[in-house]
Amino acid sequence: MKRKFVAGTTFGGGLASDGEPISGFFKLQKIRTQKKFVPRKILGQNFLKSETALRKIVEAGEIKQNDIILEIGPGKGALTEKLLGTRCKVLAIEKDKELYEILQNKFAEQIKLNTLILVCGDILDFNTNAYGLKPSTYKIIANIPYNITGAILKKFLGGLNQPESMVLMVQHEVAQRILGNSPSSAKASAGKKESILSISVKAYGEVKMIAKVDKRYFSPAPKVNSAIIAIKNISRKIFTSPQPSPYKGEGGKTTVQDKTWNSQDFEEKFWKIVKAGFAHKRKKLSSNLKSVCQRDTLTYLTELGNKRAEDLTLVDWITLTKL
Repeated sequence: MKRKFVAGTTFGGGLASDGEPISGFFKLQKIRTQKKFVPRKILGQNFLKSETALRKIVEAGEIKQNDIILEIGPGKGALTEKLLGTRCKVLAIEKDKELYEILQNKFAEQIKLNTLILVCGDILDFNTNAYGLKPSTYKIIANIPYNITGAILKKFLGGLNQPESMVLMVQHEVAQRILGNSPSSAKASAGKKESILSISVKAYGEVKMIAKVDKRYFSPAPKVNSAIIAIKNISRKIFTSPQPSPYKGEGGKTTVQDKTWNSQDFEEKFWKIVKAGFAHKRKKLSSNLKSVCQRDTLTYLTELGNKRAEDLTLVDWITLTKL
């Protein structure tokens, strides 16, 4: 097991710092924090330097005093500083040990006051329960490493300990894929298609584009532009709340749901159908889903005609699952 270095106490358990470091380590730390840091491409380190973009990220987070913010990859602390300025509590997870030591030095006062909890570790191995984070009691606001965007979304949207909301800086192209045919997508009117990524996000929250951020506002500058997205009202309500039945009643009106769904079974079945539907995205949906759908569903698929997985909305996938 990799050792995690923790500065300050936690919000609800976990390790605490055990006083002043030994003098030898302290001297070594001073030397490391004084030298110029070289970003590591393998960790996706591109540091945001736009004050406007930082302000938009914080504003999109709708932060209230004493909110708990989980920041992934704080880097040199530009966003961390803005977050702390809102008088919230920040739990920052930094994988790079050298950056972690720089942050320790930069935010020594905030760590001492317990407004910042600084952890050296991998966010994909991070246990939210160990730090007292309960479902919907915290927000994620971060300029995340782009190479693990999908893994972060899967861990926190599809996991059991979902945050209340997320505000993320991601690649612009990935942001467009997440938005799919959402009204907030600039290309929605031009027939933008859905993807398994967009359905995966929309199944758990309401996604919105906040702003496009040009690559020149990062150091070092990446090869692609970026975008700020917000995912609000995160929950599993589409799998647990009563939904209208897909069957039509008298006069063509939608009938009231007459079946109680086991939320876990329903969620598992939903993803089985979605993954099968996108397995061969150029094929018609009826061809992809023959092996996983029952007879009644195949009748509904016939009604969809030549549609492919990318043409279906979240509501369509829910309907298919119910059938």
